[in-house]
Amino acid sequence: MQPQTDRPTLWQQWYEDVHCVFARDPAARNTIEILLTYPGVHALLVHRVCNLWWRNGWRIAARMLAFVSRTVSNVDIHPGATIGRRLFIDHGAGVVVGETTLIGDDVTLYHGVTLGGTTWNKEKRHPTLKDKVLIGAGAKILGNITLGESVRVGANSVVVKDVPPCCTVIGIPGRIIQRKGIKLQLNDGIDLDHHLVPDPVGKAIQCLIDRIDQLEDQQQKLTTPAVSQEDCSECEADNVCQPAAPTITPVSTTNLKKVVG
Repeated sequence: MQPQTDRPTLWQQWYEDVHCVFARDPAARNTIEILLTYPGVHALLVHRVCNLWWRNGWRIAARMLAFVSRTVSNVDIHPGATIGRRLFIDHGAGVVVGETTLIGDDVTLYHGVTLGGTTWNKEKRHPTLKDKVLIGAGAKILGNITLGESVRVGANSVVVKDVPPCCTVIGIPGRIIQRKGIKLQLNDGIDLDHHLVPDPVGKAIQCLIDRIDQLEDQQQKLTTPAVSQEDCSECEADNVCQPAAPTITPVSTTNLKKVVG
């Protein structure tokens, strides 16, 4: 995050804000197109002026200019928010950045992102985003929490707890599903592959399916009927399964005479 003592000039910030778009949006063709048609860039350029006025005590003027910017760009950035270098707000629609938000360098925000607070007290109540953080579309980062460097937040996630560096967070509430080393996707180290996230629900379902298959195999083995006694094809000894010969009871001479007579 850029130290206050090394703050670049307004012109330097504007130049970087415009030209960083080429590295993160393949649709950008030239500088004129960016200046005329990118509402996220419009909002950021105006915010640089609003923040300058805010820090110099011109609070009402800063709020009025920010209001005009929000009306035109549909991006609501409070003049008091501290934003580092080369922030890129893609599409811009519905982005909200609160007053005490701190944003580092090379951060990327997609449309619908909210960096909001969770208290009415006049204190640090909005998130801190370190360098190279990427927030997916519709995600909500709420409260005085910190997202470490190179953190990726999946679309529509709600993050309410601190996230260590180089992690991927998804879900409501947000949970860490992947830890990794810093992966350099571009020359400036920005990772834009926010769609390449694991699917923990799908993985859990697949594990359950595999377990059911194992249990069915075990059950099949236990319920297989034993070899019938009438089937002697599996017997190792001869005539083991053959039925015994009928027993003949001898008849005495006296009994025979009674039967004949």
